[in-house]
Amino acid sequence: QVRLEESGGGLVQAGGSLKLSCAASGNIHRVNTMRWYRQAPEKERELVASIFRSGNTNYADAIQGRFTISRDVDKNTIELQMNDLKPEDTARYYCNADIRDRNLRLDTYWGQGTQVTVSS
Repeated sequence: QVRLEESGGGLVQAGGSLKLSCAASGNIHRVNTMRWYRQAPEKERELVASIFRSGNTNYADAIQGRFTISRDVDKNTIELQMNDLKPEDTARYYCNADIRDRNLRLDTYWGQGTQVTVSS
């Protein structure tokens, strides 16, 4: 089995910072692209940031310049540094990854999510 586990969410005032972490573990052969999504109440889940094995990154316009995604390829982990947080960043944040397991099956996995709440 493959598992993604997030950590680092919490409550912060507007203008503050938080760092989210996600670790992939289990029956892993290779972790490809890793991503952070978020979902606010009564809204659709949206892609926040992606990072490829090469280190190349993509960001949603709403967080460009405020959030930074990074990864440790050897440890199968990613982080999301979130600065200058705004109330509209309040959401549950999910880790997502394309992973090939040791049976060489490629699939997309999700973590359970971590809550980020930004007060005004």
